[in-house]
Amino acid sequence: MLSLSGKQFGRLTAIYPGPKLGKKQECTHYCQCECGNYKAIRNWHLTGGHIRSCGCLRHEPYTRTHGRSRTQIYRVWCAMWGRCSRPKDKRYKDYGGRGISVCERWRASFENFIADMGERPPGHSIERINNDGDYEPNNCRWIPASEQMKNSRARHNWTQRKRDGHGRFT
Repeated sequence: MLSLSGKQFGRLTAIYPGPKLGKKQECTHYCQCECGNYKAIRNWHLTGGHIRSCGCLRHEPYTRTHGRSRTQIYRVWCAMWGRCSRPKDKRYKDYGGRGISVCERWRASFENFIADMGERPPGHSIERINNDGDYEPNNCRWIPASEQMKNSRARHNWTQRKRDGHGRFT
């Protein structure tokens, strides 16, 4: 039997082997939580990181960093970050795949992004002034969606297409 005695798992410290539990007679350890409680916990829950306390974490208030994860501006920040850094993002090839990235300051925190860009005006989206440049404070601004539509790839490709002799676009 694996001895976890003396090892720390979140707020729990394994003290000594405990009784076998359940139909499979799984090995356990008696653990002491930082809050002072003792509890017998299955070894695989401890080693797998499934349990981090005796249950006291459930009763503590949830800590939030900025409290704006359900706002439109937060979605803009996440989308910007995703299309530049996640190869599985459907728009990665047009952004991260072209070498466009998000500056270190904005990657570090959403609060930095808000401090540099300000609040998103209603109906506006983020635009890079230099289309080949990175997302950074001196290259980004908020513009109305109607203006942003003029900058899209689809619009440029459509206006640059020419008709062949049969009236079809080439």
